[in-house]
Amino acid sequence: MRIHHTELADGRWRRLTFAEQMGNVGSEVSRALRWQGRDQALFERAMERALELLDLTIEDPRWRSRLKEPVRARELLCDALFGGKDYGSSLVDLDRYFFQFALSARAQR
Repeated sequence: MRIHHTELADGRWRRLTFAEQMGNVGSEVSRALRWQGRDQALFERAMERALELLDLTIEDPRWRSRLKEPVRARELLCDALFGGKDYGSSLVDLDRYFFQFALSARAQR
């Protein structure tokens, strides 16, 4: 997988709060949802970026005690990518889930 967020991967990501990180993942999920069924290449790139950001969140040492949530979110995102066969996940549901983090991040400013 290609690295899309090079400057975030270089350390800027770790300056964001958990809510900001998850809200940014949600932005990519929202983009993927927008392109799903319309443009496969744009859809796939947005999903790659969402997974990359989730991986950066999972690797952030500050969240070691709360890894369950981002790891589960990644699992559900992968399930949604492959049609929701295991857990019935959908991008619509995940978009709503991640949007709450964006709202929280904005409220914390």
